[in-house]
Amino acid sequence: MHIHLLQHGPDHGPARLTDWLESMGHSYTVFHLYAGELTPRPGECDALIVLDGPEALLSEPPAWHKAERKLINRYLDGQKPILGIGLGALWIAEALEAVVAPGTYPETGWHTVTLASESTFDLPEQFEAFMWHRLVFSLPDGALPLGGSAASPLQGFSWDAGRVAGLLCHFETTQASVAPLLNANERPTAKSPSSGLFVQTDEQILEDPTRFQRLAPLLDRVMTQWLKHA
Repeated sequence: MHIHLLQHGPDHGPARLTDWLESMGHSYTVFHLYAGELTPRPGECDALIVLDGPEALLSEPPAWHKAERKLINRYLDGQKPILGIGLGALWIAEALEAVVAPGTYPETGWHTVTLASESTFDLPEQFEAFMWHRLVFSLPDGALPLGGSAASPLQGFSWDAGRVAGLLCHFETTQASVAPLLNANERPTAKSPSSGLFVQTDEQILEDPTRFQRLAPLLDRVMTQWLKHA
């Protein structure tokens, strides 16, 4: 299969996703929309991944997002799989008319997710994932929840029997891919000390490198299940 990935900023790349696609024999193309590359046509690939990006793009969408929004809607109306991660999940949720707004708490670093009883995701009942967000979404009509963390009760959703998936949490993160986020000027921050309960320091995020390795089998399970729809 050939997969298209839409990238929205230099600090928010595919990370482990491209390694996984190559290991499974899939080809892919990454479109750097923020750098002026054109949005691909709907019929040119077997599945679409809408990557993470700076959350500021949601409140002030760039000019190139108009074409991307049309592409997302075409995939939602079609039969091919579409997966959104972080900002990509927020945009898919918005296209499905869910509410997107700042959560009670920003969430960065490593947090435990409890799988929802009605979840369709092939994941353990509890697992640790990487978080990097301030915004959250409500459950779109007709969607099933992934599950939630202490800070964000909804960490993802599946829609149309799993053909469409949105993930607020990250399984694709690697130690190399997190470095640009930690060095960036903009990051999810707490407005008051009481709202910073789920914001980890850089030292806390990096203290156990094996955490990044433990994400790999979770990503494999999510991607394998999602691409069955192709």
